[in-house]
Amino acid sequence: MLTFKSFNIADWFSSYRIAAVPVLLALILLDERALFTWFLLVSYSTDAIDGYLARKLKISSKRGSQLDSMGDQLTFAMGLIGLWTFENSFIRENLLLIAIAFSPHLLQMAIAFHKYGKITAFHTYLAKTSAVLQGVFILLALFFGPVYGLFYAMMIIGILETVEEITLIFMYDDWAEDVKGIYWALRDRRMIKNTG
Repeated sequence: MLTFKSFNIADWFSSYRIAAVPVLLALILLDERALFTWFLLVSYSTDAIDGYLARKLKISSKRGSQLDSMGDQLTFAMGLIGLWTFENSFIRENLLLIAIAFSPHLLQMAIAFHKYGKITAFHTYLAKTSAVLQGVFILLALFFGPVYGLFYAMMIIGILETVEEITLIFMYDDWAEDVKGIYWALRDRRMIKNTG
C-alpha cells in the first residue's frame, strides 16, 4: 500500500511538480505571466534536484521513476500551455512544425500505454538533453521572447529522443527504468534476458 510516509525526499520533489499544476493553471487564467514563469522555473529546478538526490542517495525506485516521468510530462505540458497563452503569435506561426515534432511523442506514449499500461521512464541521455533544451527554451521565451536557434535545436533533439524511446519500447518486453540509451540497452541484462 502506497502512503505518503513511504515517499523519500526525491519523491517529494517529483510530487511538487505534479502538485504545482493547479497553481500554474490558476496563474495562466489570472494572466500572471511573470509569476507563472517563476513558478515554472521552480518546477524545472526540482526536476534537476530529484534526479540528483535519487542517484546520490541511492534511493531510486520504480515509483520514483514514474513520479519523475509524470512530473516531467506535466511540467512540459504546463510550459506549452504557458507558451500558447503568453506567446500565442509565435506558436501560431510555428504550429505546423510543432505538430510535426510533437506527433511522434504522442505515438510513443500510445505505444507505451499499449505495451506496458503506463508511460516509460527510460530517462535516457537524449531525453535529459531534450528536457533541458525544452525547459531553457520555454523559460527564455516566457522571460524574454523566443530564441529561434534554440527552438530548432529543441525540435531536432526532441524528435531524435522520441525515436530512441520508441525503439527502446520495442527492445524491452517488460517495463524498464533508467536506460541510458540504445547503446546501453544492448548491454542491459533486463533486455538480454527478454531476447534469450
